[in-house]
Amino acid sequence: MRSIIALNFLVMAVSVAFGGLRAIAGAGGFFNTGGAPTRVTRAFEVLGYARYGGDWHGIAAGEWYRLVTAMFVHYGALHLLLNMMLLWQIGSYLEAKFGPARFLALYFLAGFGGNVAVYALQEPYIPAAGASTATFGLVIGIIIVNRRLALDISSLVPLLVMNLIYTFALPGISVEGHLGGLAAGAAATVVLAYAKLPHRTAKQVIGCSILFVVLVAVAIARTVQILN
Repeated sequence: MRSIIALNFLVMAVSVAFGGLRAIAGAGGFFNTGGAPTRVTRAFEVLGYARYGGDWHGIAAGEWYRLVTAMFVHYGALHLLLNMMLLWQIGSYLEAKFGPARFLALYFLAGFGGNVAVYALQEPYIPAAGASTATFGLVIGIIIVNRRLALDISSLVPLLVMNLIYTFALPGISVEGHLGGLAAGAAATVVLAYAKLPHRTAKQVIGCSILFVVLVAVAIARTVQILN
C-alpha cells in the first residue's frame, strides 16, 4: 500500500514539474478538487475519444493504458490528499487482512472497474482521473470483510454514506467512476473474502480474472460503440 501512495505522490511531482503551481492548486485554487489539466493529466486521465492538438486521443484511439494510469493522476493537491488519506486509513486494515498481493488485486480491480465505468457511461470527451475509483472499492471492501468476519460494521456504514453524499453533492465529481469502483470493489472483495478451502487461492485467482475479463469486454464494447 505504501508503494501505491508513493507512486501517486511521484506522479503529482512529475505533474508539478510539467505544470507548475497549476498542478498543485487545481483549476479553482487549492481547495478545488476539479480539473486542472497539465501535460501529465492530459496524457494519463480517462478520456474516451476527443480531438486536441490536431490528433484524436483517448481509449477509443488506442490509448488503453488510460484505464489504469488514471487512478494515479490527480487534479490538484487537495484531490490527491483526500484520496491518499482514505487509502491510508482503510488500506492498512485491508492489507493486513488480505496480504499485499490480494490487496493489490482488490485496489487494481476497483480502480480499473471505476475507470471502465467512466469510459462506458460518460460522454467520451469528458475526462476523469484520481484514485477515488479504487478507494471507493476499498470503502465497500472493508464493510464486506468485517461482515464476513462477523465484526461490527455500524461505524463503517456512515463512512460509505458520507462518501456517496459527497459524490452526488459536489460538482466535478465522476459519479460513474465512484459507483463503478464501488461495484467492482464489492465484487472483488466477495471473491477474495468468501473463497473457501480447498484451493482457495486458485478460486480467488479465477474469480478476479473473470471480473477483469468482464470489465475488458465492457471497454471493448464501448470502443466499438464510439467508433461506429
